[in-house]
Amino acid sequence: MTAAPIDIVAWFVYLLAAVMFVMGLHFMNSPKTARKGNQISATGMVFAVVMAFVHLFVKGFISTTAVIVLVVGILIGAVAGVVSAKKVKMTDMPQLVSVFNTVGGGAAALVALNDILTNEELPTLVVLITAGLGIMIGSVTFTGSLIAAGKLQGVRFVKNLRLPGKSFWNVLFIVLTIAAFVMLCIQPEQRLLWSILTTVFALCYGLVFVIPIGGADMPVVISVLNACTGTAVAMSGLAIDNVALIVAGALVGAAGVTLSILMAQAMNRPLLSVLAGGFGGDNAAGGDDGVTGTMKETSADDVAVQLVYAQKVIFVPGFGLAMAQAQRELADLGELLKSRGVEVAYAIHPVAGRMPGHMNVLLAEANVPYEELVDLDDINPQFPTATISLVVGANDVTNPAARRPGTPVSGMPILDVDKSENVVVIKRGRGKGYAGIENELYFNDNTQMLFGDAKKELQAIIASVKELIA
Repeated sequence: MTAAPIDIVAWFVYLLAAVMFVMGLHFMNSPKTARKGNQISATGMVFAVVMAFVHLFVKGFISTTAVIVLVVGILIGAVAGVVSAKKVKMTDMPQLVSVFNTVGGGAAALVALNDILTNEELPTLVVLITAGLGIMIGSVTFTGSLIAAGKLQGVRFVKNLRLPGKSFWNVLFIVLTIAAFVMLCIQPEQRLLWSILTTVFALCYGLVFVIPIGGADMPVVISVLNACTGTAVAMSGLAIDNVALIVAGALVGAAGVTLSILMAQAMNRPLLSVLAGGFGGDNAAGGDDGVTGTMKETSADDVAVQLVYAQKVIFVPGFGLAMAQAQRELADLGELLKSRGVEVAYAIHPVAGRMPGHMNVLLAEANVPYEELVDLDDINPQFPTATISLVVGANDVTNPAARRPGTPVSGMPILDVDKSENVVVIKRGRGKGYAGIENELYFNDNTQMLFGDAKKELQAIIASVKELIA
């Protein structure tokens, strides 16, 4: 059967959109070109959406009401996306990403369900497999991302959820989901029953999968769920034969899997161990960690004196910096010190913050030069040459306990802050990190603690530095 001209045009437009997605992802390799990458990818998606509407109107549609509902839905989604992207703080961006994963996974599952249930003829085995996988993966992503967003947001009900016998429930719902999917492929005449059961079991598995996983592992979980969203979209694209969805979903899925593996490696833990829950769980044990000594407190004025007369300063930002929205103050302090002739660098740990690249984005937002953002492997050899390292809201990623066995953070690559000549830690209070243990760095002889809100303390340090320089 010869394809209609509009089908050929649509195929090439979708192919162009897919190429733009690939180009956009390539440009996102560097912070300098990431904005361009986003713009290229967004333009490709606009082409794909416009072509879908052109194709719809040229080929004809059954219901005007359905088209109106579609347009209204797009408008609502566009407004919600723009408003949330502009209003949500950078500290809440991980939650927003989780919500977007929820929407993406749910949409992919609905597309796959529609493709199975609305055909008058029995679906082929290829459609049943691809659409069935879309239903499974999309449903898991939907509920899993909801729980992840709730945990990150600190919703009390979600944080207090407990799942006794988590292994049993995980195995149970995995088996039930796969069994329902297999039956869907074997008995397509009962597709309504098996589609519903596959969806329900997959939704339940999404819940029992994420509930046991704690806050410290959420960056990895978000990345895994993002990969699931992409895979579900690709499966839905295969089911409806849409090249743009296939390529876009495959890109997101592959990127998410790669990022998840790299982040797990940055924590020196197998990815399966992270997904099984454990370190970083909400029930992380506290108690006596065997840490002895006392924390030595300092003042903003004393810190300013040390910084002004230092030769080299390394800033170590963490999630506490993000929570206090103090990135601009840290950048201003860096500029002041550089004007004094002090060498300044920013140490970036791969899992600092709550999502990949969190610290990079925050500091870039404050106009910190990209060349001053140094990753873990490159910055660690520099700590012994630092006159002073200023830790702002970073905890577990600086804990020397990771270097010896028997602790919840054993083996996790850390920033070698303790090897600096002097260390100052700005911290809101005396609480422990996500791992639930004391940070041994805080009790070292060369470490001083400045307790208080990071933004206010940095402002006080800046004021003192200006007085000293004047």
